[in-house]
Amino acid sequence: MISTNDLYSIAQTVRLRAKELGNDTVFHFEDTKTTFAEYHSLSSQTANGLLNEGIQATDRIAFLGKNSPVYFELIAAAAKIRAVISPLNWRLAGPELGYVLNDSGAKLIFAAKEFHDVLMDIRSSLTISPKIFLIDGEVEGAQSYSVWQQQFSDTDPGLDVSADDAILQLYTSGTTGRPKGAILTDRMMLALRGQEEGDVLQEWQRYSRGETGLLAMPCFHVGGTAFGLSIIHSGAQVVILAEYDPNQTLKLIEKYKIGKIFVVPSTLQMLLKDPQFDKTDFGNLKFIFYGASPIPMALMREATKKIGCGFVQMYGMTESGGTIVALSPEDHLPDSEDETDIQRMRSVGNAMLGVELKVIDQQGGNLPNGEIGEIATRSVKNIKAYWNLPEATKTVIDDDGWLRTGDAGYLDDDGYLYIHDRVKDMIISGGENVYPAEVEDAVYSHPDVEDVAVIGVPDEKWGEAIKAFVVAKDNSEVSADDIIRFARTRIAKFKCPKTINFIDSLPRNPSGKILRRELREPYWKDKKRAVN
Repeated sequence: MISTNDLYSIAQTVRLRAKELGNDTVFHFEDTKTTFAEYHSLSSQTANGLLNEGIQATDRIAFLGKNSPVYFELIAAAAKIRAVISPLNWRLAGPELGYVLNDSGAKLIFAAKEFHDVLMDIRSSLTISPKIFLIDGEVEGAQSYSVWQQQFSDTDPGLDVSADDAILQLYTSGTTGRPKGAILTDRMMLALRGQEEGDVLQEWQRYSRGETGLLAMPCFHVGGTAFGLSIIHSGAQVVILAEYDPNQTLKLIEKYKIGKIFVVPSTLQMLLKDPQFDKTDFGNLKFIFYGASPIPMALMREATKKIGCGFVQMYGMTESGGTIVALSPEDHLPDSEDETDIQRMRSVGNAMLGVELKVIDQQGGNLPNGEIGEIATRSVKNIKAYWNLPEATKTVIDDDGWLRTGDAGYLDDDGYLYIHDRVKDMIISGGENVYPAEVEDAVYSHPDVEDVAVIGVPDEKWGEAIKAFVVAKDNSEVSADDIIRFARTRIAKFKCPKTINFIDSLPRNPSGKILRRELREPYWKDKKRAVN
């Protein structure tokens, strides 16, 4: 029997699952499958390879690719030698990737072949010269991951590991326009899963042997990685989809008799609109988890009625190690006309076991239930620090371990959490976090732009769409299309403005701060909350 303490460690989990469930399948990916025994063996080969490359405890290695079993091999391999893996957002533009690689100090990069060119484009800007391994092909100047891996013994390195070892470094968008490296430990990722022996988990939190989950969300976000690790941890099997595609998702749900899947509201909407939807058998689907951005009530009701499984809304962030609050299936009552039921469906649910919540004012003082303030949380899942940013860490996490989320909301008397607005100016578009400062910096670089402010506006497909208000320089004839094309050379496409309004000047307060609320108000005045 695997002990609870062992299950706080990713390395130990892989070792012990291989021992107990060696011939069971853990990964289905395209036309291949991997057993727990093979997973343990492959990750040990990679761990020995990393040691051979001189990787030591706390060293960073980077992964630049879409979802695949290789990513989870690298997580397990890094865990076995106490190294840290940093999955990179493959949607980022070259300069953004260059910044993250320089900040992390990654000594090795494991990349998909399709991203080799962008790595070559930015190599002159890198402060170090990391060796590149291609996970799916060969290119001059880069080694084949599989060829390299097979050189090494599959004997487990057997190094002592700790549940408090850093294991992941995930980059979050920053209010200053620069992403921050959030350091996640074994304990953070597995703390709320390691209580299985006490049988305190609810049905939607438990996986049984042989059950199958579909990983369709990107693993460079905490939601994708945490979902995959929770399935591995439980001894179940995971079908990995390289990149979300609604038609392919529907086919996999039916083919593999998927029991659980995690989505964001925009991808759920795509699923419902796909021509294959009405032809799909959802009979084995038990639960759909959704999060990363609020869901429109109409969409939630439509999905609940049409699919017929249990729905669970999840609230959390990278800094909280993923989900800390959940709205259970029992609170999803799409046919109810009871005002209490309707109100609760607008919440994000209750704190999960071991998670504390409070709402605070600007000075950090506690606010009573029903009053809106900044949401703060404390649990073993919270990050301890941002990478090499002690001052930024102090502004977010206080001496008592309370993490300021940057979200504004309130708690009701029954402990349900309601998100009202964002303390910070973050925009969530299609489940992706976008900070105005990043977009403004890119747009402002255009030679014909005098001033710019960026906000999120309601969008039926993406939740929020990015809108820029631009003050053009005198005598300029610059167009909206010109600015959008220019921005795409500097930041990822999903961060670029969808629309641009040209105005004479930006509204500012006496100290010069842009009054974003004045820009947002016309677009959100008919909404019940200032997120969509």
